[in-house]
Amino acid sequence: MPSPTAPTARRRRRREGAAGLWCAPLLLALVALSAGAAAQSSDAEAMRAVAKAMGADKTLGWDLAGDPCSPKPWDHVSCESGRVTAIQVGGRGLTGTLAPEVRDLTALKRLEVFGNSLTGPLPSLAGLSTLEVVLARDCNFTSIPADFFKGLTSLQAVDIDHNPFAPWTLPGDLTGCGYLNNFSANTANIIGTLPEFLGAMTSLQRLSLAFNNLSGPVPASLAGVQLLQLWLNGQFGGGLNGSISFISNLTSLQQLWLQSNAFTGPLPDFTGLDSLSDLQLRDNKLTGPVPDSLVNLKSLKKLTLTNNLLQGAMPKFPRDLNADMDAASESFCLQVPGMPCDPRVSLLLEVAAGFMYPRSLAENWKGNNPCNFAGVTCSQGNITRLNLAKKDLTGSISPAIGKIGSLQLLNLANNSITGTVPEEIASLPLLTDVDLSNNNLYGKLPTFAAKNAVVKTDGNPNIGKDAPAPTSGSGGTDNNSPSGGGGSRSSGNNGGSSSSSVGVIAGSVVGAVAGLGLIAALGFYCYKRKQKPFGRVQSPHAMVIHPRHSGSDDMVKITVAGGTANGGARASETYSQASSGPRDIHVVESGNMVISIQVLRNVTNNFSEDNILGRGGFGTVYKGELHDGTKIAVKRMEAGVMGNKGLNEFKSEIAVLTKVRHRNLVSLLGYCLDGNERILVYEYMPQGTLSEHLFEWSQHNLRPLEWKKRLSIALDVARGVEYLHSLAQQTFIHRDLKPSNILLGDDMKAKVADFGLVRLAPADGKCVSVETRLAGTFGYLAPEYAVTGRVTTKADVFSFGVILMELITGRKALDETQPEDSMHLVTWFRRMQLNKDTFRKAIDPVIDLDEETFASVSTVSELAGHCCAREPHQRPDMGHAVNVLSTLSDVWKPTDPDSDDSYGIDLDMTLPQALKKWQAFEDSSHFDGATSSFVASLDNTQTSIPTRPPGFAESFTSADGR
Repeated sequence: MPSPTAPTARRRRRREGAAGLWCAPLLLALVALSAGAAAQSSDAEAMRAVAKAMGADKTLGWDLAGDPCSPKPWDHVSCESGRVTAIQVGGRGLTGTLAPEVRDLTALKRLEVFGNSLTGPLPSLAGLSTLEVVLARDCNFTSIPADFFKGLTSLQAVDIDHNPFAPWTLPGDLTGCGYLNNFSANTANIIGTLPEFLGAMTSLQRLSLAFNNLSGPVPASLAGVQLLQLWLNGQFGGGLNGSISFISNLTSLQQLWLQSNAFTGPLPDFTGLDSLSDLQLRDNKLTGPVPDSLVNLKSLKKLTLTNNLLQGAMPKFPRDLNADMDAASESFCLQVPGMPCDPRVSLLLEVAAGFMYPRSLAENWKGNNPCNFAGVTCSQGNITRLNLAKKDLTGSISPAIGKIGSLQLLNLANNSITGTVPEEIASLPLLTDVDLSNNNLYGKLPTFAAKNAVVKTDGNPNIGKDAPAPTSGSGGTDNNSPSGGGGSRSSGNNGGSSSSSVGVIAGSVVGAVAGLGLIAALGFYCYKRKQKPFGRVQSPHAMVIHPRHSGSDDMVKITVAGGTANGGARASETYSQASSGPRDIHVVESGNMVISIQVLRNVTNNFSEDNILGRGGFGTVYKGELHDGTKIAVKRMEAGVMGNKGLNEFKSEIAVLTKVRHRNLVSLLGYCLDGNERILVYEYMPQGTLSEHLFEWSQHNLRPLEWKKRLSIALDVARGVEYLHSLAQQTFIHRDLKPSNILLGDDMKAKVADFGLVRLAPADGKCVSVETRLAGTFGYLAPEYAVTGRVTTKADVFSFGVILMELITGRKALDETQPEDSMHLVTWFRRMQLNKDTFRKAIDPVIDLDEETFASVSTVSELAGHCCAREPHQRPDMGHAVNVLSTLSDVWKPTDPDSDDSYGIDLDMTLPQALKKWQAFEDSSHFDGATSSFVASLDNTQTSIPTRPPGFAESFTSADGR
């Protein structure tokens, strides 16, 4: 029997919890206010030092006695909230130095000092975690510090071209720049080898290191980076060397400059490099034939091959290809494009392929008569002797030698050949003199067909033995492949006072002292109230789902505050396999959100066909109705297609929806795991999907969406995705944004649904992308995700841009009923955007288009174009989309003006007023789970099921105010 005073104690605990909810944010706000004042003062100090050091007070008129951010920012300086965020003084005729105090600008995002006469050392920027762009090219900086890139975790672009730095190596700190996609340091005096860690910089798209002093081979690890542009040309002091086989794996390349180095070996296979348009390979030591995969590369527009040692038939390139190839500088057999070589020459090139087309042979095997080749002897036009001793040969013995039926002598002594002796050679009937001595051959020696054959194998300690174990330092390269890389691997060499305003300082000190005093007082108040840890308000409110048949005892209680203390259950990990009879329930540890299969059969009339709302890739969605008439949506996975992938999506959806809570995300109410049954229960969205209203409105007898409604829907979706990306406690990537996954409630308020493909982004801040199996829907997939499988939040931004285009045009992302050049919405839309007249024709004709509406549509069109930019870094984040759309949308109000959300937070109130309202509500409210199916909605949407989701109190933060 509960104590009569229990309700009073419970209300007191609620008041104390509510007070804690307000105390903590206010406490944090005051701390931030005090810290912000100190930071602004620090920025002013640093900016005065920077201005004085490079003479900006005289050249640009910066006031050393003033504040760089107020009353308005200095010219070419940008500020946010009183903090300096950008210095953009490129090409302004500045002299002097860049002061080391620039490192004190801890809110700095852009530093642009290019094209000035600045000298001295480039100061360290270590620790500037907000810095995104550094442009310091074309100056006279004399050195770059070793820790320059340390802690620059937000860095996206660096351009330090054309500076007379003292010799330096690429530092390992670059690997911590997880967002870096553009690194340019041409003519910057970089020395040493290309470090292996470049392969770990998976976000890198443009790497420009031309005209430096780099040497050694290109590390094989670089093949794991999806580069669009790579400049390594013009290295001094001998340049880069080794194989260029790494190119084959760089399938995203658009521009590759390797000219003026010392690369050797054959050209690789270019199959798959469908985006490569500019390839510069001249002035190297490349050998072997030009592969057909290069000749037939349709994307290629510019090619240079002059001054190498290329062999075989002279290639015949397409007419539209701008090819620079001086045949006289190469070793082609003929000077006629497309004319095949003598068959004997082609056969000898097969032999050379086993030895990786060595330079020694390419220099001496010229022309179309093999009998004139060094080391080749003929009799009556037939090759009888092949003497390649002491030619510095590597690789292996090619079985093609076995095709030279007239061969009598083979001398390969004193080289570095490895591998086994092919059976094809031993079968030659006239071969009687074979010298294989002093190489690295191994394996069983075959029996030679000629009875009087003399075979010398001295100096091959492993002849007759299996392949030797690789020695320490071996690169592990397969030398049997003509297009393989070299056998070596490289290891990287990691290589003024300012005046200040007394008034500003005094004001900052006084403000800080006052702020600390207020903080101390508030902290004491909060401590006295003995509030629970802020941000956690335990709610006793619960809802009960009853079976429709009164005789059944299946009643499942679903707790609204059902989250765990750590902010959400690991719903995808732990299953209880305990079962008892036909009604066993498999539990996922996620609070009390489990619903029995019998309940769901009851509320859906045994999953009747009449209750089907729609079908998806992994199952069917049914409408269910509780005993009190409340509707729910029941998603039942098809057992036949469940498999591992379907089960993973099922677990993923539970895991995500028990962690995220937002008014523009569909709420999960419960789930069921019973035998083969996998069922999810959601709030019911009575107006169906955006797809139905946008593309199928006439079939469903719906009114076409007016433009303002489309704007409102777009804003709702943007807010939901913004929450997933940046406002939730963790960062989530949806991966399958499309109109059929956007559900509409009463008043056409939109919510994002279908979280089976959501991925959790890394929380360490170092990794910008997550490599996944490709998932989603074609037409909405970002190009970099479709090509590489690496997904970032910018993939969702691309999908959102496609949705905006669909809202504008009324056309689907991929419409196979359209002509081929108009089938893909994004490419067609970009063409239609080129001028005003064609753009008008692209707008959905059902939209009532006056000038005001056209201006609004044009703004959204521009946003859509930015969202669908080819490069991820050129797309805005979802916060920007929210800001743009919110300025265009009308302020939405409930249809029932009396349905005030009394439990929510009115941001227009003062804190004391809001606290009183919260306390009054708690004192006057009584919730009985047996009589009230759902608690009051925090959401503004008047749906059949209010949208205060389970676990709301566990995850609510001020960010939900979006």
